[in-house]
Amino acid sequence: MTELWIGYVIVLLIMFIGVMGNLIPGIPGTPLILAGAVGHQLYFVGQGGVGWGWVAALAALGLLALGLDYLATLLGAKKLGATWRGMVGAVLGVVVGVFVFPPIGLIVGPFVGAMGFEWAFGREARESAKAGVGAVLGLALGVVGKLICSVVMFALFAYATWPSANSLPAAPTPPALEAPAAEAPEAATD
Repeated sequence: MTELWIGYVIVLLIMFIGVMGNLIPGIPGTPLILAGAVGHQLYFVGQGGVGWGWVAALAALGLLALGLDYLATLLGAKKLGATWRGMVGAVLGVVVGVFVFPPIGLIVGPFVGAMGFEWAFGREARESAKAGVGAVLGLALGVVGKLICSVVMFALFAYATWPSANSLPAAPTPPALEAPAAEAPEAATD
């Protein structure tokens, strides 16, 4: 039971880092949460592991979180007038911004990318800037969506794997010891 509690706490700490990773660039948020759940299941299978059904549910939430992140950035740029060029620029801006100027590049990158691509392909500076603002707003909404999915993943895991004596397999019982049978008196032979 102690090993189960230790594993539970370690995985929850890893998952907490994953939740915070949605706010801090460079830390894989939802993939870290999912990796913690898979690792817990593989180690504690049959001893109180989360179960593959729960892992599948967490994987679906993780994919939803990643999809929300990218989709929100694209739709935010599109909503404020970006063309497909501006949306491509916003995505490239996120990628370049994270690696070149972390963490500020995560905000500045999509703005510069969307605005730069729009401006480079003939749009006016005002319209290009509007597309850049849309990309940043979409990115912020994507982060919020990812954070919500991550918190739900964390809570589902914590609930599903709460260590209890009921979750452990039944301990084997030793066979009952029988008292030796008294020897029968030997029959008298005459």
